[in-house]
Amino acid sequence: MIHKGFRIFFYLFLLGLLSCIKNDLPYPVVEINILGVTGEGFTCEASDIDTKSRTVTLHLDETTDISRVPISQISITEGGKASIPLSGEFDLRSDLNITLSLYQDYEWTLKADQPIERIFTVESQIGAAEFNADLHTATAYVPEGTDLNHIKITALKLGPRDITTMEPDPSTLTSFETYRTITIRYHEFEEEWSLYVIPTEIKVQFTQVDAWTRLIWLYGAGRSGTELGFRYRKQDAAEWTTVPTDQISVSGGAFSTCLSGVEPEQTYEVVAYSGTDESEIKTVTTGAETPLTNGGFEQWCTEGDIVYPGPSVDEAYWGTGNPGAAIAKTTLTNKVADPRPGSSGMYAAQLESKLAGVAGIGKLAAGNLFVGRYVGTRGTNGIVGFGRPFVQRPVALRGWIKYTCGEITDVGTTQPTGVTISKGDPDNGIVYVALGTWTPEKYGYCEKESGDNKVLGTTEVPICVDTRDKNTFFDPNSEAVIAYGQLVLDKTIGEWQQFTIPLDYRATNLVPTHIVVVCSASRYGDYYIGSRNSKMWVDDFELVYDKVE
Repeated sequence: MIHKGFRIFFYLFLLGLLSCIKNDLPYPVVEINILGVTGEGFTCEASDIDTKSRTVTLHLDETTDISRVPISQISITEGGKASIPLSGEFDLRSDLNITLSLYQDYEWTLKADQPIERIFTVESQIGAAEFNADLHTATAYVPEGTDLNHIKITALKLGPRDITTMEPDPSTLTSFETYRTITIRYHEFEEEWSLYVIPTEIKVQFTQVDAWTRLIWLYGAGRSGTELGFRYRKQDAAEWTTVPTDQISVSGGAFSTCLSGVEPEQTYEVVAYSGTDESEIKTVTTGAETPLTNGGFEQWCTEGDIVYPGPSVDEAYWGTGNPGAAIAKTTLTNKVADPRPGSSGMYAAQLESKLAGVAGIGKLAAGNLFVGRYVGTRGTNGIVGFGRPFVQRPVALRGWIKYTCGEITDVGTTQPTGVTISKGDPDNGIVYVALGTWTPEKYGYCEKESGDNKVLGTTEVPICVDTRDKNTFFDPNSEAVIAYGQLVLDKTIGEWQQFTIPLDYRATNLVPTHIVVVCSASRYGDYYIGSRNSKMWVDDFELVYDKVE
């Protein structure tokens, strides 16, 4: 029989021993993300979810009550927990902060974007009205000498369409010796706006002129109710050409056009008119029609058993994943003697997605071709650099393509935001083009690099995409992008087919510093997702500078 005192001593000893044992096993790092947001009265695409800044933007319809946004589901990474309910009505007048947790906490922000079209026009207005949504002011301009006691409002819209009431009736507001106030109501909101009508000596003027290569964008302000338009000519030419009225867009006293058919690297004179009044003559010079280097994919070289799309490694304008795949003694992208019909060249580029590994062990490597260069390999992961200097503004990318669409054979450990891909699904190929103002300091920084120098981007090739970090993957919605277009392939194209990818510009006055063009036989190859049976052929890429019909 064990003595009672010994038993107590033994228990105390055991407790003391256990208290000395440390749990040094680290918690696994599982990043918890918002994957999607669904509901009524808004849109939220995968591109609206920024995993780098952990921000989600909801684009609200004009008539949605921003104080009661109905969200049916906020989808998050499996296993995660949220600090707020993941469905219900949410007040998004200010940003909504959400903490997502599993082993670590991740702070996310839900934002609302709700543009409201506002209109304020009066008779004989000069140009477009100006609005300050924060101060609730609207200002219209009229010619000097206008009788401010007899102003006629021809259109007024300050709140969401169809649901906004105004008091008093705008038709009763005729005297504008000083500002007038009007109260608008919608949902449960009430706002008091101040309306101003201000005389100006301006009769007609340019508000903006943007000369591209074969296009000139003209924006003017004149007197509403008169004929508004533009004339142009080559510098020192005798005759002016009038832009046809059906090519002029008019809104009140604001008017604009896109002048096409002009020649590259030429100086033009332009003038705006309102009735018999004319603006000062403005002189502009169009840009160069810069071609896409090696767009026919005729230049190739092999150095160190690695194939490069250029005359040499150092002179190659395009990059591929071939240097990374060389570890597995495979080539993803190569020239083929199969040019598109009618081509003056001898070769096209073939991109083939493959398993890059040894003895069947490895990762899927997408067949790829991109403007830029291969930066380096880290273990079984690649780092690539996107972009080359470019300052012109083409309107589209045109080229030729064939595609074999395989079924998904490989799925990586992470999925693209807002997308779920399984084995057996059809693969997607993609070609995209972008113009922007990327800098290596912001877009060439690789967090997972060791040492002090984590900036792998350069002035020449500013963007670094590190397959270890999806936060570095190319984002067409980043603030640096000024134009973007893409072609997604979801089925086999057995014969050569011509394509045109229009570029969608955020504004006509923005000038790029770099161009990005990317082709991939497997759209989500950055995530190691794709098919080992997918192939893409591309040939004769060219930049289009005139209007695309």
